[in-house]
Formats: sequence, C-alpha cells, structure tokens
Amino acid sequence: MRFRGIGRTRMRTVALAMVAMAIVAAVATALLSSRNTATAGSDDLQTAAVTPLPTGNTGPSGLPLPRFVSLKTDRVNVRRGPSTAHQVSWVFARKGLPVEIIAEYDHWRRVRDSEGEEGWVYHSLLTGRRTALVAPWRRDGALELHSEPNDRSATVARLETGVVGDVVDCTGEWCEITVSGYDGWIEQTMLWGVYPGERID
Repeated sequence: MRFRGIGRTRMRTVALAMVAMAIVAAVATALLSSRNTATAGSDDLQTAAVTPLPTGNTGPSGLPLPRFVSLKTDRVNVRRGPSTAHQVSWVFARKGLPVEIIAEYDHWRRVRDSEGEEGWVYHSLLTGRRTALVAPWRRDGALELHSEPNDRSATVARLETGVVGDVVDCTGEWCEITVSGYDGWIEQTMLWGVYPGERID
C-alpha cells in the first residue's frame, strides 16, 4: 500500500496486474447478471468506472460533473473500484488536498488528483470546501501572493510550489486564498483546484 501527500512513485507488478484483471472480470460478470435489476437513477458500474460524464453534466447526486472538492481527513483510501471489495491503490495522507470528482456511482466518487491519477473514494471522506494547490506542475521557485487582484499591488507573501491554500474568492482571472495565516491574491492559472475562468464568491 502506498501513502502520499502530493507526489507518488508508481509501482506496478505482474502480480498486481493479474489481481486487477481478475477483479475487473468479476465485476463485469456481476454486472451482466444484475444489470436488469438496477434502480432508477443509478449508474452502470462498469461504465462509471471507465467513462466520466462529459463536462456540463450532473451526476446521480444532482451535483455538477466534473467538480473540485477536497479531502476531509488525513487518511483517505483510494480504491480500484467503487466498493470496499476493491483493492486500495494508494492512500492520500494530506487533509485539505484538492481533488476533482469526474464520476459518481452510488456513494462512491471517482476522483482525479493533480498528477492525473484516478481512483474511487467514499463520498463521506470528501468535502465541498474549496482548496487549491499552488502550481504543482512546477518543481522550483516561488510565486507572489498579492494584496490586490493585480500584479502591481504589494506582495503579501511568497508561496512555494505545491502549497495548499483555502480558496476564498475567484474573479475568473485572480483568486483570493489563505495560506498559513496569509491572505492575498494569486493568478488563477497558477492554481490547481479551480477551473480557468471559474468565479467563486
């Protein structure tokens, strides 16, 4: 089992691959036998696992897909499929980390992290509280947190890449965030956890 905050070293073995294929085969068999008894409004398990709904749609919960949320606790199991019968792929170990929900099945949510990895998380381990990672795609340097939503205003703090902040407000171009007691504005394109042009207030 792997634990992670942001970075993760991928480890794949032939044994794990064989187990994964066996699980997929079992799920597919179960779906074929139970598909006709699915309740109204529920997703097809196999479809939900591999095909997120297009942008602009809503999931069975009635909430938009995709959408950003954050982790509610310091330990969140990410599974290969939407049930506790599925193997844990890795464990998030950072409360408040933003993730993107891209599909829903019953009480499970398929999430994508800032590195593009995907897996299933139980809904109660997620919260609608909006957070964002500061430029996780950059490996060095720091970004300025400004007192106003423009680059001519005073610098409140310099933020290391990969820092997580609470999102307070977004204009579509700039976002106000709080990080370790500092409050200020940063260009929206420098954050992972909010969409380009998204407005939050």
